[in-house]
Amino acid sequence: MIPGRGLTLGLTLSIVSIVVIAPVAALVLSAVGITPAHVLEAAFSARALAAYRLSLVCSLGAAMFDVLVGVAVAAVLVRHRHGLDRWLNVLVDIPFAIPTSVAGIALATLYGPNGWLGAWLAEHGIPVAYTPLGIAVALAFVGLPFVVRTVEPVLALLPRDVHEAAASLGAHPFTVTWRITLPLLFPAILTGFALAFGRMLGEYGSVIFIAGNLPLRTEIPPLLIVTRLEEYDYTGAAAIALVSLAASFLILLAINALQRRLSTARAIA
Repeated sequence: MIPGRGLTLGLTLSIVSIVVIAPVAALVLSAVGITPAHVLEAAFSARALAAYRLSLVCSLGAAMFDVLVGVAVAAVLVRHRHGLDRWLNVLVDIPFAIPTSVAGIALATLYGPNGWLGAWLAEHGIPVAYTPLGIAVALAFVGLPFVVRTVEPVLALLPRDVHEAAASLGAHPFTVTWRITLPLLFPAILTGFALAFGRMLGEYGSVIFIAGNLPLRTEIPPLLIVTRLEEYDYTGAAAIALVSLAASFLILLAINALQRRLSTARAIA
């Protein structure tokens, strides 16, 4: 029994209500007076649909890339101890530490037409800045720490005797990784993917400097919401925000349901 359980529960619920539930409720209530016709017109216009599609595709691609890189980085941090661990940990946490606008300026400077990498890539027919690829790069930068920090502690707790037994029986290291390590890590990988993907869908600061912000081409929903607010179209901004919020909730609920199903199947097995 936790001492002061009632008081602790009350404080926790109050803080969560103020920090999380109240802003979401305010957003929903702000759209109460909007007619269905206005919601459809504002939230499902050609410009809004292009922004949703761009954000979804770039976020999905960046999250998948972060899973591949994040698992590899976590494996290096856990399995291969060396003097560079501290610096690698710092590098992984940089996206958490710096403001997203600073990250956006840095990425635009690096990948811009005159940037160190941007100019070289453009010469080889791979423009990054002001394209969907630039948006995906910015989103991958923001989402990578979520995958690494989710997978790393689970990987550190995996039983090594199973891997050693498989290796002693002649299993190739690739086979051990594919047949043993990855299935055990899959729930953590899925959680890291969900956290990174959810973060990317609402990203703003690191994207606007490298995206170019061209309507129907490189415009993301958060920027479109800001544009509507600058035009004093508050109902239109609320409608787009509600669609983005609903999409994020549905995606996270689907991933959580998949995680529960996998956990149940693993427990039965």
